[in-house]
Amino acid sequence: MTLSSKEQKILRELAQKYMEIAVLPVQREKKALWQALNRLQMQRPMLNMDQIPWHEMDVDGSLVNQVEDPYWRNVETTLRRTIYRFEHMPVDMVVEPYITLYRPIVYDPYGMQIHVDTIRLDQKNDVAAQHFTNLLETEEDLEKIKTPTATLLAEDEKRIIQEAEVLFHGIAPFHMAGMTMHLGIWDSITQWMGVENCYIELMDRPAFMHAIMERATSGMESLIDNMNRQGLFDVYTNVCHCSYTYLDELPTPGCDPDRPQSKDVWAFGLAQLFSSVSPDITAEFEVPYMKRIFSKFGAIYYGCCEKLDDRLDIIAQMPNIHKVSCSPWSNREHFAATLPKQYIMSNKPNPALVGASVMDEEEVRKDIRRTIDAAKRNQVNLELILKDISTVQYEPQRLWNWSRIALEEVCR
Repeated sequence: MTLSSKEQKILRELAQKYMEIAVLPVQREKKALWQALNRLQMQRPMLNMDQIPWHEMDVDGSLVNQVEDPYWRNVETTLRRTIYRFEHMPVDMVVEPYITLYRPIVYDPYGMQIHVDTIRLDQKNDVAAQHFTNLLETEEDLEKIKTPTATLLAEDEKRIIQEAEVLFHGIAPFHMAGMTMHLGIWDSITQWMGVENCYIELMDRPAFMHAIMERATSGMESLIDNMNRQGLFDVYTNVCHCSYTYLDELPTPGCDPDRPQSKDVWAFGLAQLFSSVSPDITAEFEVPYMKRIFSKFGAIYYGCCEKLDDRLDIIAQMPNIHKVSCSPWSNREHFAATLPKQYIMSNKPNPALVGASVMDEEEVRKDIRRTIDAAKRNQVNLELILKDISTVQYEPQRLWNWSRIALEEVCR
């Protein structure tokens, strides 16, 4: 055991508090509501909150880490944040009756050495302005794009399991969770080339951009096959891209939960770069490639911050999609009116409403109500996920209040 007796005591106390929350009846109630939504039988709109500015959230020292070991420090962080969320801003979160420990997997995405200049307004904040150097200018540069790899550190996993058995004995069960796949290749290409260069090359050298996408897609297919051989996917976290994923059909019958395959799990895809291009570009440069990849998974969450309400018919050409993101840039009324009924509308309330110099709670309420009304008029299954929260101006109570207001509105 690499942890000191003090660190072990801290982790045990956090695990005890976590389990006291996890066994409350409300967890089963919220899980049942998510299951109903995901089978397209929504009982009410569902809520979640993620991608929180945690450096602004501490009010009493409960978020301060005290464990030094990097792996167990991450576990400590997760436990502290889960407890904090449940106590202050639970919305419809579900706390599982076990502790999730992540398998030690070394992931090398494409082998590219990204060159980036960064400007931060707040040095404590992960959110920053970035400018990327173009690494792909010639046909020869395509050779820089390597096949992604994922490798399990088996000996490290054995050690983690042994330590967890000692730490959590008599307190909490635990599961080793694998990876949830981010399939947004255009996010990677943006970092390899820079936003402006991508747009220019899509116009001037479309064949070159197809060659990049083909090489990256082939690499992703190889990665998925490799992960299937190793059984590195995840069925224990039950969250994909900030959304709860309880689905009757997944994992598939006969799945080994300790070696799940891609067909047993969710993954998420997106092409945020395409917010500023025509739907035809999505049809040509995203759909044919994602058809190949999405077909390997049990379910797909599609979209992030990009505007999609003008191309939902094109998005529907890709297989296995179950939820589609309605970002703040989308016209939510048009989105709800045109979303195919086999999909869940995953609305993203505008985080600017909690990040402005002053939070207007009435505007927050009106924003949520407008979305609920649009979904109701069109008989759409709806979830609302507040995410991409850059700041709350160091006033964590703003998120506590958003949680309260949102619950009032969905239960209205």
